[in-house]
Amino acid sequence: MARLALTLMCGTVLGGIPTIALAQQAQPAPAASPTPAETTVAPQVDTIRSISVAGAERLEPNTIVSYIRLRVGQPYTQAAADQALKDLYATELFSSASIVNNGGDVVVTVAENPVINRIVLEGNKRIKSDKILPEIKLSARQIFTRSKVRADVARIIELYKRQGRFAATVEPKMVQLSQNRVDVVFEINEGPKSKVRAINILGNEAFSDGELRSEMVTKTAAPTRFFSSNTSYDPDRLAFDQQKLRQFYLTNGYADFRVISAVAELTPDKRDFIITYVVEEGERYKFGDVSVQSELRDFSSDALTKNVPMKEGDWYDAKLVQDTVEQLTELAGTFGYAFAQVEDVYRRNKDERTMGVSFVLKEAPRVYVERVDVNGNTLTQDKVIRREFRLVEGDAFNSLQVKRTTNRIKSLGYFQESFEVAQKDGTTPDRIILEANVEEQPTGQLQLSAGFSSIESFILAASIQQRNFRGRGQTVGLGVNYSRYSKSANISFSDPYVFDRNISFGADIYRRDLNSFNYLNNDRNTTFEQTTTGGQLRLGVPLTEYMSLVGSYTLNFDNVSLDENQFFSDRLDPPNFTCDPLLAGRYLCDALGKRTSSIVGATIAYDSLDSRLRPTRGRSASLTGEFAGLGGSVKYARLRARAAQYFPVGAGFIFSLSAEGGAIKGLGGDEVRLTDRFFLGEPQFRGFDIRGVGPRVLRRPLIDDPDSTDPADFITVTDRNRVSDDALGGNYYYLGRAELEIPLGSGAREMGLRPSVFVDVGALWGNKFSQADAENSPFPGGINFPQRDANGNPLYTQIVSNPDGTTTTTIVTSPTSPSGASNTPLQNNIPPFQEVYLGDSPSPRVSVGVGVNWNSPFGPFRIDFAQVLLKQPGDDTKRFTFNVGTQF
Repeated sequence: MARLALTLMCGTVLGGIPTIALAQQAQPAPAASPTPAETTVAPQVDTIRSISVAGAERLEPNTIVSYIRLRVGQPYTQAAADQALKDLYATELFSSASIVNNGGDVVVTVAENPVINRIVLEGNKRIKSDKILPEIKLSARQIFTRSKVRADVARIIELYKRQGRFAATVEPKMVQLSQNRVDVVFEINEGPKSKVRAINILGNEAFSDGELRSEMVTKTAAPTRFFSSNTSYDPDRLAFDQQKLRQFYLTNGYADFRVISAVAELTPDKRDFIITYVVEEGERYKFGDVSVQSELRDFSSDALTKNVPMKEGDWYDAKLVQDTVEQLTELAGTFGYAFAQVEDVYRRNKDERTMGVSFVLKEAPRVYVERVDVNGNTLTQDKVIRREFRLVEGDAFNSLQVKRTTNRIKSLGYFQESFEVAQKDGTTPDRIILEANVEEQPTGQLQLSAGFSSIESFILAASIQQRNFRGRGQTVGLGVNYSRYSKSANISFSDPYVFDRNISFGADIYRRDLNSFNYLNNDRNTTFEQTTTGGQLRLGVPLTEYMSLVGSYTLNFDNVSLDENQFFSDRLDPPNFTCDPLLAGRYLCDALGKRTSSIVGATIAYDSLDSRLRPTRGRSASLTGEFAGLGGSVKYARLRARAAQYFPVGAGFIFSLSAEGGAIKGLGGDEVRLTDRFFLGEPQFRGFDIRGVGPRVLRRPLIDDPDSTDPADFITVTDRNRVSDDALGGNYYYLGRAELEIPLGSGAREMGLRPSVFVDVGALWGNKFSQADAENSPFPGGINFPQRDANGNPLYTQIVSNPDGTTTTTIVTSPTSPSGASNTPLQNNIPPFQEVYLGDSPSPRVSVGVGVNWNSPFGPFRIDFAQVLLKQPGDDTKRFTFNVGTQF
């Protein structure tokens, strides 16, 4: 009888799959039995007496035995051994394994997979490590397996393909360490970005290749698209472009259009793609019979049919059909049919190439609001959210009111930007549940910032504000600002619902110190200092859903002062040490002193914007009237108006139009003082310097004429860098803006970048100074200086050079001067100058430009580059402006 011995040995690992070698040893068979019949002997089957483990390092032998199905006392078979090996490799804990049976003593020999010490990425520049590591399966302290390495290599390459880098390669390497540990290194060769070299379109006849390419998101690489991300190949974008092509053809009447194939071929050098579309346009259709069939009793089918936007004979437009379905659904929603369905039924006539459409407004029950739920708010009180709902329990459902509710809650600025009021089925078919599932955002702001502004030079600002104080929807703020030319501090409080009633209240207390200035030789010089201490109270009530009335009372204590050493003298008759018009200008001398302004105002405002924070559609308008004179020492009436309209124009573009204007009139014989007038320029009017628009006085130096021997001959210096420029303000102004916000990619949007192009138009005028004042009294030499004495009489000066080199300035009063003096010579050291009055014109000033808003981590940032197209003599222009660290 033959004795068969089986030995099971583990072979090498190929591709992670073990191969098993069987060695068969046969003993020589004895001589055949002389008996006439052969006897078959069954192979011997051993019973497992023991199971031992060899090669274990980290794992306990008992743990390894638990992974297999072999047990002591069971018969040992080759099938059971094969299954045990499969079970061991399935754990991915071992690089090799073998099982040997020694007459019932089973020995399991294993080699454990190493433990990963760390993952190292080398050569990745375009995709940072923090973007790759979360995408791969391997990580530190995990068990190393080749299958996971292969999967991670494929995943990394896929990440680079998503960026258009199809030539990227990844080579994994393993660095052996002590204690059966390894470092896994992925050596990445990113390669160039694969661009779209060409887009070919086959089968199009009605439209040119250029027209169709313009509809696609994917663009071919060109120098003019250096910064565009749409020139790289993206499979998802390719699929989207097919939908764009189909939408374009369906919009233009080609109802049978289809894309037969879309193939992207990678060039042999893996640097570029060539995309080829094969299309079938089909025939162009017109609208046939168009009708609306209403199964709702509140709607007339004939009336709805008359108001559909398409008519029989018009070219078929699939988008217009879809828009009509949405409009009918929304119309039904406004009448309380929340679950109304509109079915569009098509009737195609291929012979006449017409497409009839029927809009069937299905029967549906009128729906009422069963319940309003507010979820997700942990800080904000329920009432703050509920009071923004335009629908309450028991109201008939209205889709427009639901949309209005969504916009009002988003405008609070307390929750996520993507907030929408959810609609759920109620307990019965005619009931609906409205849900406000909010995600609260931080509403407190503590800001300590330093910045630089082209208006204020260096700025230091500190503010603390809570826009949802104690979850009640109240706003409390405290802020201080300091710069070289201005200082301010303010405390504010506002409550949109006082005592839970639909009445708003606000209060402010402030102190502002301002150093006004002009420019001379590019140096900014302080001309006067103004301090304002005051406060304001506001009370508002809603008139309609979109209109409100706000009354206000403001009390200001103002003090305007000048440097007496620089601008005061006793040259006037009679001598009196006071503000000298020849040194300061009469407009400044009139503004000096302390005064109290008691101002009562009222504002009527309309607001239908979808968001007060970042509007995309809707309009706003306000009209404000103010009266100063209810007590105090200042009397005037002021009127201001503002309006804005926002339009979404598709593909993320937002177009806006805005306009504002104002007028102020002195009362009781009082003239409007300098500090109460309107001023226009940066930052409101881009393209012009601060206070750069409107009436102004230019004080031009006079220098001796080197070509003349007459000491009375002078040359007027017109270089603006050497001319003192003082803005006087105006009593009337207007300002209009047209702006188009340009959408960027998702990454730029997350950074808060919002570029735009704009056109600004405006003017400032209306000051009692006039050019006639500068020309109404000539004197020898043709030089005059329009100043006025303390009594308001014109003063003129004649400059004469004395033999000793000094200059005599003669002040000539008018013949009607109360003093009766005709010529009163005064010795002084005032350099000769000429004053010119400019800019008092309602003619429009126009500027165009580009700008970028950026909500940067260190504060809002605005940069503008503008080119002035129209201006008036005397206006100060400025092409480049920016502001960092302060609100704009």
